[in-house]
Amino acid sequence: MPGTLVGVGSVWVVVTGALAGAGGAMMLRRIPRGVSVSVPVCAAGVAALWAVVSERALGCLPMWWWPVPLVLGWAGVLLSGADLLAQRLPDALTLPAYPVVALLLGAAALGAGNAGPLARGAVGGLLWAGGYAAVRLVAPGALGGGDVKLAGSLGALTAATSWPGLLLAVLAASVVTAAAAAPARMLGYRAVPHGPAMLAAAWLVVLHPPA
Repeated sequence: MPGTLVGVGSVWVVVTGALAGAGGAMMLRRIPRGVSVSVPVCAAGVAALWAVVSERALGCLPMWWWPVPLVLGWAGVLLSGADLLAQRLPDALTLPAYPVVALLLGAAALGAGNAGPLARGAVGGLLWAGGYAAVRLVAPGALGGGDVKLAGSLGALTAATSWPGLLLAVLAASVVTAAAAAPARMLGYRAVPHGPAMLAAAWLVVLHPPA
């Protein structure tokens, strides 16, 4: 019986993820300077990520941390699609992410009874965004403005898990983008969007909750 209940719960998570992904794709098409991302691809992408979170939640993720990888998975699919198709990260998603992240980490701190993740998140957001802002100031072509705006919210979420988590996300995002650059140029692409690598690295990190 418990196994049946778990299976039913996982199915509902996948179905809900698909609906959330499809709804997000349609929203992304309608926002100011929106991007026509594929509704089926976004639905499948969010459903897949939420299925992974559902599996991790069984004994590995405390309930107060569940919303973090779920919300980041949803936003990650939409923002990655926009960056790959239009070479930009819409402000209509990156800027509202800041209050959303603050709410997520505030709720997590209350659930854990520990303000440590919230404090680390605040500093981590400043570190990743500040570092990227400095790089963009010195070499404007190295990073886009959307990357800098996205870095703040991702820095907060990854630092909330741990300081090594923040460092790992930053390094992994840089390595993945650099590794993709040469093959992309061979295929005729002049630039590789950095947002998808940032989002993928951050999502993998937040699957490991703060201690």
